[in-house]
Amino acid sequence: MPVFGVADMNGKWGLWSGRAREITLSRKLVMEHPWDCAREVLHHEMAHQFADEVFRAHGEPPHGPSFRKACGILRANPKASGDYPLLDARVAGESGHAEDRMCLRVKKLLALAGSSNRHEAETAMSMAHDMIARYNVDLIGRNGDREFLSAFAGRPALRHPRQEGHMANLLQEHYFVRIIWVRSYVVEKGGMGTVMEISGTPKNVRLAGYVYDYVKRFIDTEWSVYNKGRAHGERRKTDFAVGVIEGFGSKLRASAKKQPADGAQRDNAERTLACTRDPKLEDYFHARYPYIRTRRGSSGMVDGRVLQDGRERGGSLVIHEGICERGTGGLLIANE
Repeated sequence: MPVFGVADMNGKWGLWSGRAREITLSRKLVMEHPWDCAREVLHHEMAHQFADEVFRAHGEPPHGPSFRKACGILRANPKASGDYPLLDARVAGESGHAEDRMCLRVKKLLALAGSSNRHEAETAMSMAHDMIARYNVDLIGRNGDREFLSAFAGRPALRHPRQEGHMANLLQEHYFVRIIWVRSYVVEKGGMGTVMEISGTPKNVRLAGYVYDYVKRFIDTEWSVYNKGRAHGERRKTDFAVGVIEGFGSKLRASAKKQPADGAQRDNAERTLACTRDPKLEDYFHARYPYIRTRRGSSGMVDGRVLQDGRERGGSLVIHEGICERGTGGLLIANE
């Protein structure tokens, strides 16, 4: 166990000092960025310690063979040092590449999805999701170059409501990402909990993070209206939230089955397969998490009427605007 320090640092996010046996993290990093950003830098510095004290890599360059081997063992990012952009900046960054141009076209469509005309809004959202699917299917099909990263969605907690599992399934099915629950410290509770982590290309992680925030906020807004005068508790809110997510998921599946506007012949089964079986994403994910444990929870007593009412609300959900905007805090919080 090394000594840990937090200090004002210029031009560095972290540092391993073999002489002092200390890992130091930038105060700006710790205080102004999400924990997944700090964790990535911490793992990088842990790899430096491992190379120094386990492999005895004396005389090698700082990022030499022993360090890269240590990164493989610790699943650390060998690039996460110096002026390398932090995780949140890489998720939100704009590069001018084709992926960004696609994002701008999607943004314009989702601006139309905010229309007061229900038919126009539904059509615009459907076209936006179709464009996202076609772009990713084509990218996977031609085995194009793509970078992957992993970032948190939501906040760490000791326990998560049942709808979070349904949300994870929704994101995996429709947004070309992989989801896993990882351990993370819950500051306000003083103990270890878990948090949802999304893996995929930067743009797909950004999109999935935005949808996560948008749907959660939609649930809160609709529940406050639905529950007025009913005084239902948190269990019934969970039923309602699960219904909203199921209703929205059914809507996306129905939209994906329709013939694309440009006449391309891509059926829903092909798209679903592409979403869940991007070989490069699978390789990245399993290299990051080679040992995965699956848990199943109990749904308990469910109020069928509240669940169905939630499904009806979810069927009316139209995601619009902000989807390519940089957010504040966590992964992405929708700008309003």
